[in-house]
Amino acid sequence: MAIHINNSIITMPTFSANPNKPTRRSFSLSSPHLTTQFFGGTLSSSLTSKAQFSLSKRNPIGSFVKCSVSEATETATERRSKLTRRSDIRNIAIVAHVDHGKTTLVDAMLKQAKVFRDNQVMQERIMDSNDLERERGITILSKNTSISYKDTKINIIDTPGHSDFGGEVERVLNMVEGVLLVVDSVEGPMPQTRFVLKKALEFGHAVVVVVNKIDRPSARPEFVVNSTFELFIELNASDEQCDFQVIYASGIKGKAGLSPENLAEDLGPLFESIIRCIPGPHIDKDGALQMLATNIEYDEHKGRIAIGRLHAGVLRKGMDVRICTTDDACRFGRVSELFVYEKFFRVPAETVEAGDICAVCGIGDIQIGETIADKASGTALPAIRVEEPTVKMAFSINTSPFVGREGKYVTSRNLRDRLSRELERNLAMRVEDGETADTFIVSGRGTLHITILIENMRREGYEFMVGPPKVINKRVDDKLLEPFEIASVEVPEEHMGPVVELLGKRRGQMFDMQGGAEGTTLLKYKIPTRGLLGLRNAILTASRGTAILNTIFDSYGPWAGDISTRDLGSLVAFEGGTSTSYALCSSQERGQLFISPGVDVYKGQIVGIHQRPGDLALNVCKKKAATNVRSNKEVSVVLDTPMEYSLDDCIEYIQEDELVEVTPASIRMCKNPKFSKKGR
Repeated sequence: MAIHINNSIITMPTFSANPNKPTRRSFSLSSPHLTTQFFGGTLSSSLTSKAQFSLSKRNPIGSFVKCSVSEATETATERRSKLTRRSDIRNIAIVAHVDHGKTTLVDAMLKQAKVFRDNQVMQERIMDSNDLERERGITILSKNTSISYKDTKINIIDTPGHSDFGGEVERVLNMVEGVLLVVDSVEGPMPQTRFVLKKALEFGHAVVVVVNKIDRPSARPEFVVNSTFELFIELNASDEQCDFQVIYASGIKGKAGLSPENLAEDLGPLFESIIRCIPGPHIDKDGALQMLATNIEYDEHKGRIAIGRLHAGVLRKGMDVRICTTDDACRFGRVSELFVYEKFFRVPAETVEAGDICAVCGIGDIQIGETIADKASGTALPAIRVEEPTVKMAFSINTSPFVGREGKYVTSRNLRDRLSRELERNLAMRVEDGETADTFIVSGRGTLHITILIENMRREGYEFMVGPPKVINKRVDDKLLEPFEIASVEVPEEHMGPVVELLGKRRGQMFDMQGGAEGTTLLKYKIPTRGLLGLRNAILTASRGTAILNTIFDSYGPWAGDISTRDLGSLVAFEGGTSTSYALCSSQERGQLFISPGVDVYKGQIVGIHQRPGDLALNVCKKKAATNVRSNKEVSVVLDTPMEYSLDDCIEYIQEDELVEVTPASIRMCKNPKFSKKGR
């Protein structure tokens, strides 16, 4: 089966719409060059591997191909419900794997759309407005903005790229009709690329593929487009979705084009492709009001702000509305203020027509997933569904001797209220009561998902303790199942041996190995989520800091057996006080220390890593005796630099009988007093 895109021949099979009814149909993607027919509804791996793109004959800039998605025929259902498409608006989400450059691409789009003044100084990664996002260099929360191009308003939603924040992506896909799938020109599709693309295809969205960072010396666009196309086929994309437009871009230079060798001086080809290939929103202009609350923000003066796309009707400022849930429980409210997104800001509006994305104020108790509907005849839209969490951690009040020194909120009531507020906007998170009244079990997509919550809470003045992460198992037909993830490790060939050995110890099973770019090897493993706990630091140590690890949830599978994630014990202080150079000098012979002289410690605090298995109790507050004058001679003490462990490192390090104490100013580890002492 062959299709012609931009004068390039590719091989593509087709699928039967109904797997139980074999059909014989040819594959047509708005292309006159149809050479073969494919019979049946299944696809073998041999066919998939033969899909090839030829990039030797590309059309010049300005000679665009047709996108069959934008010319989809109207179905009988749409004709009956009198749905129409708005041609003056495009709603798109930008999705990509972490660090593939989507936020930088949004920066360039905003600048070229004249969102800012020419003399206005703007920081890099404009959309990453959160302090934590700027520090870590990742997008955590999805954000809205809009630009205008040739009398068309383009609403843009920037989404997170890390798999732990997949709930943010799943939620915002309800608001858009198409996605820009940004793929790195060297790495190609990665695990998170697969996840977000699968969700977009399930929604039936049109996809424009942007091969970003095309100016990299080792760029391999032909391989990347082939891999992306094969991914579409694996995910059972429809005929129209497989006929995706490919744009080659350099986000940092603000250039794009239809061929890798011939980029325009701006992002014009990208904007043109968005308007041509992404359909306008499907609306029922004269129908009853319906708007699904997809996101929640909070303002000190305006209170809760519900953000979503208006599906039907017209919303007006001061309008009385009905708030509906899926269980037919309704209440009434009034819209006090109404905003739309223009450029980088929220702008007040008197009315909003169906198809546009808006922000609604005045409904103080609205939740994500509820529908703002017509007061008289409003009905609820389908609820937002997100994937289930796979990792849980225990949050409890601080019980260390240093409790209350640095934090403002220390009680279990403060902790409960804060976790309840988090549930209102974080759909992928769950909170349950623990074994005691002051313990709460918080479940999320991964350790990073929960760690970001912990970091935000400590910055807000909360003081508490967290236990080690544990996976959420299931029991089906008396069989214990645990979550498995797909781990992709890109490692230089000289460090491949230690990394393979490490993954094997964690019960990982390799199913693919291929050569990567610039002398690296890409390893793909199916590994229990338990085996990933603490793996990132271990892989960095084994590869001298050169390996790149990416993971994504795959499925639940049979229990893989016992896994040892840590071979060494801890150095534990058995006496409280202030650490001294004299005591640390002898203690550092026992392992690596976390503390320096002059630090307050308490009994049971973990002060270092033992160089052997099992814990070792020692005194880091011992002072030199001053009874003998002759032995009181000053001796120069040389201390090793203490190891600095971040919050993520501490959570990866601790085991079952250990806790992390989190305060606004400090992060400490200690032994859990509820457990008996674990060796000496």
